[in-house]
Amino acid sequence: MRDHPIRPDHGEDPPMPRPAETPSSAAEIPSRAAEIPSRPVEIPARPVETPARAAELPARPERRRPAAPARRGPADPVKSLMHDHRDLCERAVSPLEIAAGLEAHGLTDRTAARYRHRDVFALAEELYARTPARPAGPAVAAPPPPGPDTEARAGWTLLALLPGAACLATAGLLRVTEEVLGGGARAAVTVTGALLACLALRLCLGRGPLRAPEGAGRAGMYACWLLSFAVYGEGLLAQVVSGGPDGLWEAAPAPLLGLTAALAPAAWCAHLFTVRAHRKLTGSRALEEFGAGVRPLLLAAVALFVCALLPLLFLADLGFGGDGMPVAAAALGVLFFLARLLAAHGLPEPGTVALAAACAMEAAAPALVLAGRLPGLDPLARPVHALVAAGGTGAVPALACGAAALGLLVHASAALSRASAHTRA
Repeated sequence: MRDHPIRPDHGEDPPMPRPAETPSSAAEIPSRAAEIPSRPVEIPARPVETPARAAELPARPERRRPAAPARRGPADPVKSLMHDHRDLCERAVSPLEIAAGLEAHGLTDRTAARYRHRDVFALAEELYARTPARPAGPAVAAPPPPGPDTEARAGWTLLALLPGAACLATAGLLRVTEEVLGGGARAAVTVTGALLACLALRLCLGRGPLRAPEGAGRAGMYACWLLSFAVYGEGLLAQVVSGGPDGLWEAAPAPLLGLTAALAPAAWCAHLFTVRAHRKLTGSRALEEFGAGVRPLLLAAVALFVCALLPLLFLADLGFGGDGMPVAAAALGVLFFLARLLAAHGLPEPGTVALAAACAMEAAAPALVLAGRLPGLDPLARPVHALVAAGGTGAVPALACGAAALGLLVHASAALSRASAHTRA
């Protein structure tokens, strides 16, 4: 049998012992609890950073990112270009002038792609639109585009006819008074007619399509030499080749009369070329397109002038008893026309160089013949003798003027196909 604990007699478990509580301590507990102030439980909250509070808080140090490599070139390349060509943009009265100026400074359609434009014309239009208005000042009148001005055309056409009329009147007077006037009187008539023709020529070249800017160089001096050689050169060569010169050589005034009569056709051919080229410039949208359209116009103008020049030279030569084959005078006329056309478009230097080259070749021919007479220098005169034997004395000026005119035509086909050569026309 297990042993069981002995229970008290009343049969219930004895109560658990409790801590002793005195009456006084139990009564004081509620009163002390009432005296102690209750403290609210404060839960720390994260402050919300409002814009005002964020401004009060100290800035947090941030890590600096490595600087990106600087971009080369301006963000707006057109603005930089406008700054570089500020004077050009402010003076221009139309986008065409800006396009011509940019082309003169070497900009092409390919270069315009760097400025985010398809061609120079589009770039010029933006530059013209973005250029601020010029400050108030004296107004500069824009040159009117070439157009159908009847009075102006009639004026320069009349002036272009005056040199030929003066030469024709002088030649007619000399022919009528051939057996009446003496040598001194005939010389006076010739000098007077030459002075009148020169004055009329100056008036003709001062207005109209053949007008060139001032300071065209020494082209006038070279032109006088070439005209003098056209009149007296063949006679001089004939005497030098035959062993002379022996006295005065014979003059041939037919080329001078034909060339002065061809001034009116030359003015009209230049006028037609200028008008057509300006229209082509207005309707073109690229420099290459404009150049491709102007070159045929130049060739057509030269061909039209030749077609008008040859009959005039032929009639003048027949009138003075020639053979009617003025090849040298025709080459000289084409050379004069191209040189004046370039000068009228602001390019006088190439024409002056071509005229000077023709003068040098013509002067070299008799000089080489004379130098060949010295001992041991016979080879110098052989090319001139061979040329005269093959084509006559007229072959020398024909070769000199023809070569210069051909070279000038090649240069003009490139120079006049640029927009910068037509903004002032």
